[in-house]
Amino acid sequence: MRRKSRTTHHLDKQIDRRSATPIRTNRKRLAQLIIPALAIAAIGTTVTAAWGWSAGWIGTRVTATRFVDVMEQTNGKVYTGFRRAHSKGICVTGRFQPAAGAASLSKARVFHQANVPVLGRLSIAGADPHAPDATQRVRSMALLLRTDDGQQWRTAMNSFPFFPVSTPQGFYDQRLATAPDPATGKPDPEKLHVFFAAHPEARNYDAWATTAPWPNSWANTQFNGVDAFRFVNDIGARTNVRWAMRPQEPFVAMSAQQRAGADNEYLSEDFERRVALGPVRWDLVVTIAAPGDPIDDPSRPWPAGRVQIVAGTLELDKMTPQATGPCRDVNFDPLVLPNGIEPSDDPVLAARSTVYAQSYNRREREIARGQATDATGQEVPR
Repeated sequence: MRRKSRTTHHLDKQIDRRSATPIRTNRKRLAQLIIPALAIAAIGTTVTAAWGWSAGWIGTRVTATRFVDVMEQTNGKVYTGFRRAHSKGICVTGRFQPAAGAASLSKARVFHQANVPVLGRLSIAGADPHAPDATQRVRSMALLLRTDDGQQWRTAMNSFPFFPVSTPQGFYDQRLATAPDPATGKPDPEKLHVFFAAHPEARNYDAWATTAPWPNSWANTQFNGVDAFRFVNDIGARTNVRWAMRPQEPFVAMSAQQRAGADNEYLSEDFERRVALGPVRWDLVVTIAAPGDPIDDPSRPWPAGRVQIVAGTLELDKMTPQATGPCRDVNFDPLVLPNGIEPSDDPVLAARSTVYAQSYNRREREIARGQATDATGQEVPR
């Protein structure tokens, strides 16, 4: 029997793949590999809520472990070493330059430092890391901003304008209901009917997904952070906000005919051409909640007309394949926050954090054991 390497043995002891409480082990793992001590401190009390959900303390006992198990089952295949969702993507790097408007709302260093280095990832939804780009409706942007005082801000945003469901249980039920039936290759209509009856808010998302135009590039896609957070300024005043990355590139719609004829890698090929010509830019737009706006329900968009400020500009000027790039081993946990940004009480936010952690634990363990040659660029898929 092959003897484990010292590194693999060390990881096996730290990462409990089947644990229903991944936050405890994963925080330790992240502390050793990614997060400096200041970033750990910045998480603060958010760990309590996230870990509580992972242990089944919020709502029904749907743990992060059980959720990721269902993801793997409904995906039809485990792509070892890859994220269990949004598996296909690229690494990107650049910088964030804050604007004056956000400094009065948040004391976070990211809004006071002239240039903040950024490591990020652009991706599409789905579990297949080799899926054709045009088969996935949802696109995503994940960012890690590291300031000169050692703090980090991690955020994971998507192209949909609001979350499909309002609760972690709905998140779980959606995954089960939309799984393809082996006999037809499509979701079971009866399961969908039961799901929509239990979670009627999901019909709004379904309407968006079937009618909204598709942008033809990552560069002209708006990425939305649909969960609410709190900005805290120097005097302790708190402001409920949501944010989005609004592209500076003009929107160009992609027709169904164009999608059908698109190259499998058209998004990354397009982005590579663009960054060769110069940085691709988005404005960070912060929307301020008004009294009565839902803070703990990401499925309900805030009304149009809310006060918005441009908090800065994101510039991305380099891309690399994720298999060998710096974003591969990063968990873009949305609860890694700097001083000056706090999470809301949105239970979906805590659930996302713990599911990300469980997915991260599994793929990093597979990589450490040498079971993920494709994910690490050592094998070309046939």
